[in-house]
Amino acid sequence: MARMKDFYYKETVPALIKKFNYKNNMQVPKLEKIVVNMGVGEAKEDAKAMDSAVNDLAIITGQKAIVAKAKKSVAAYKLRVGMNVGCKVTLRGDRMYEFLDRLFNIALPRVRDFRGIDPNSFDGRGNYSFGIKEQLIFPEINYDKVDKIRGMDIAFVTTANTDEEAKELLSLMGAPFRQ
Repeated sequence: MARMKDFYYKETVPALIKKFNYKNNMQVPKLEKIVVNMGVGEAKEDAKAMDSAVNDLAIITGQKAIVAKAKKSVAAYKLRVGMNVGCKVTLRGDRMYEFLDRLFNIALPRVRDFRGIDPNSFDGRGNYSFGIKEQLIFPEINYDKVDKIRGMDIAFVTTANTDEEAKELLSLMGAPFRQ
């Protein structure tokens, strides 16, 4: 896990300074956090579904997931304020780099017909998000113990000011962007 962090400081920082002509190391963008979110819509009928999703997310990320509750009532979805609607994990530090390494080098290549992640999913402020259709791409998940296939959203929050800087940062860290 320290391998990815060391790589960032030894390889990525000098390359970014050279490409964007930064005056000092503090201007170089870095990865602040990774947020992994799993929506569990069926939790309003089945309470065990939320427990299963929280457990899967904890196994994948190595950190206990927090249950997200609805902030607004939506009659069309039979949803009331305070109902459990999903779970999320915010990764920082060594766990973040370790998850990033496993995601780019092990999990994403296991996706069927994988051609790379979309290079256009930046938000305009240097943050990147994408979705995964199933949690089974992570080797930690035992296929036989999965009750339902669930997708998840993964958001990379960086200190970059532009999408170009963030894309270069993630590329240097090993993000498999589509050509």
